[in-house]
Amino acid sequence: MPQTSRTPSALDAIADAYVDEVARLDPFAATSIGVPGHEHEITDLSPAGFDERAAAARSVLACLAEVPDADDVDAVTRAAMTERLGLELELDAALLSRAQVNNIASSLQTQSVFDMMATDTTEDWEAICDRLDRMPEAMRAWAETLREAAAAGYVSARRQLELGAEQARGYADPAGGYFATLGAKAPTDDAVRRRVTAGVEAASAAYRDIADVLESLVPQAPVEDAVGRDAYRLSSRVFLGQEVDLDETYAWGVEELRRIIAEQEQVAARLNDRYRTGAGTDVAAARAALDADAARTLHGTTALQEWMQATADRALADLAGTHFDIPEQIRRLECCIATTGSGGIYYTPPSADLSRPGRMWWDVPRETTEFHTWSETTTVYHEGVPGHHLQCGIQTLQASTLNRWRALLCWVSGHGEGWALYAERLMEQLGYLDDDGDRLGMLDAQRMRAGRVVLDIGLHLGLPMPEGVVGSAGGAWTYEKAWEFMTPNWGMAPAEQRFELHRYLGWPGQAPSYKLGQRLWEQLRAEQTTPGDEASVRGFHRRALELGSLPLSVLTGALAR
Repeated sequence: MPQTSRTPSALDAIADAYVDEVARLDPFAATSIGVPGHEHEITDLSPAGFDERAAAARSVLACLAEVPDADDVDAVTRAAMTERLGLELELDAALLSRAQVNNIASSLQTQSVFDMMATDTTEDWEAICDRLDRMPEAMRAWAETLREAAAAGYVSARRQLELGAEQARGYADPAGGYFATLGAKAPTDDAVRRRVTAGVEAASAAYRDIADVLESLVPQAPVEDAVGRDAYRLSSRVFLGQEVDLDETYAWGVEELRRIIAEQEQVAARLNDRYRTGAGTDVAAARAALDADAARTLHGTTALQEWMQATADRALADLAGTHFDIPEQIRRLECCIATTGSGGIYYTPPSADLSRPGRMWWDVPRETTEFHTWSETTTVYHEGVPGHHLQCGIQTLQASTLNRWRALLCWVSGHGEGWALYAERLMEQLGYLDDDGDRLGMLDAQRMRAGRVVLDIGLHLGLPMPEGVVGSAGGAWTYEKAWEFMTPNWGMAPAEQRFELHRYLGWPGQAPSYKLGQRLWEQLRAEQTTPGDEASVRGFHRRALELGSLPLSVLTGALAR
């Protein structure tokens, strides 16, 4: 894989050239996708930098209109680029991409680029030092953009600004903050270490400064967390690649949540019987019994990383050549511990030349030292194989069959996260979650994702809380009621749960994309495979993954071709 190649078309040339232009204008993105040559550079986060990137997207859309499609690949590329770049320009016109502040995916988190940089040689560390030295420039530029957006009337919610300031100061903390931890990894060479130390101090000072800027905007910020229907509709399109009926989707989410709870109670009954809790179908009691099981408990991040790696390696070895076509080039996945302490779990894809492997990251909160395998086995499948690693690895390999934009730059949350959630259920169907503890963990993940559809849409649109659902107090959604709704339905430690709630409030529309994407993946498989025919399912997976990430509206048509 790729099994065939094709003669690049005129439209492919436009798409390929745009990847180089994005890498030039956004060096942080270049590092993320593994395009070399920009490691010493930073992204211009000033208003002029955003203007230049918007102009590049506008120019590409104009170029696309000048060339015809050479084949079906071009037709899909055109549809995807038109949809993605068009939405990018809508977001920019609304100032959303410029001034958004949240705890996971805003300009504040650009520090994560250092996690994807090579650290093997002195030259690698020189590139890191160059970027560290220029982080004050990047943060000053973003401060200018934030102030300009605020003058035009757009400021993120007060809670997001306050959380952002707290997060920025956490990154800059000399006692275990992100930059201090990065500096501790520097080689022993005195000259390099001195440069790294100076760069860490400069970057840390820049993040303390941006924290002050964020706090200075608080008096102008909306007190309400909810963004409202119009802004939410736009955000939802960004993450799904299609428009959905939000009211119907909310109602579907409520029923899906009820269905999963009922399924989970059946598993809980078996576990409570096994552990002799006497709690019947009580899910919380089953969770507590599993947490108390020493055989399912890990202590410390070293043990966590080793377990993650062993679980991921075993799944990859088992699935390759049986249920999936997994190319040799991507049969390597690194499981890593991230160091910001925010609580997120995420995947970073391999570089364009595959020299940097795909990586699963667990960003462990500082106060968390104990981990429970029953609740996280499904997470490894989500981030690894057959989830993101299989999906993103195959997509990266498609540069010669499709084009570099399709292989490296196109990412749609509903497609990608929907696939990874679909992969969790698939692993249950393949027999990898036959243990009731692991199955309860998978159902916890499914329950949380269904609950996110309800919370995210309901809170941001001001819909009434559902009646008769576990954790729902009824009436209007509030921050406090959202927390109470999450507690029985998420099954998380308080630190992770708080991070999640703040994520939903600051990143509207993203959380439901997992479950809504899974819904479409399951519909497409039912339509395009023969029940009981494993070969047809394997073929469906191969065809779908070779298309790369696409807007959901484009995916449906592309598979029909």
